[in-house]
Amino acid sequence: MKIAQTSTKIWAIVPAAGSGSRFSKTALKQYQTIQEKTVLQHSVNALFNLPLAGCVLAINPADDFAQTQQFDETQKVHFCHGGKERVYSVLNALYYLRSMADENDYVLVHDAARPCVSQQSLVDLVNHVLKHDVSAILATPVRDTLKRVDSGETINKTVDRSQLWQAQTPQMARLGTLIFALEQALNAGFTVTDEASALELANLEVHVVQGRSDNIKVTYPEDLQFAELVIRARNNN
Repeated sequence: MKIAQTSTKIWAIVPAAGSGSRFSKTALKQYQTIQEKTVLQHSVNALFNLPLAGCVLAINPADDFAQTQQFDETQKVHFCHGGKERVYSVLNALYYLRSMADENDYVLVHDAARPCVSQQSLVDLVNHVLKHDVSAILATPVRDTLKRVDSGETINKTVDRSQLWQAQTPQMARLGTLIFALEQALNAGFTVTDEASALELANLEVHVVQGRSDNIKVTYPEDLQFAELVIRARNNN
């Protein structure tokens, strides 16, 4: 699992300022513990399987716990204030990163509550971007039958899933390109749900790189149990 040779630096951004209200009204999902490490530690440490120049965490200004976390390469971890929504946290981190990085450097944006991304998936994503000089995201083909449902509980139609993929993170692009796309999307009043959506709006080519279905985002309490099973199984191999 080798990264293609490149003289361009690779950075990471982890937006971690969200409230995580779907997980719990009081407990932040990124600070739940799996095998004596927080979800955030697992998510960030996974990224350091890559030769990162550094990683910027965008955190809530009231968060006094994030900077006490010990990461595999703590000396490469930086902090900045996040925003009320993910897109503003990402933008703040990109602006912070711009003081250290070149506009042509690559940036991976990864969810704080996605602790199970595999090393192979990360290598596949980076190598694809370096080979094709495009932006790209990890994603998996939709496997289940999808139903469009009316405002009530009545099925309206079955949706063709043959060309549908479920987006994951990391999502990777050049620093300057991503700033441009996000700023343009926000100025147009577009709702940015992930980085790829902003890049798409800017008519920039974005590829999907097939990841793994166990690269889950911890959104609900039961997700934490599954994430623990995945991490435990990998640690036992």
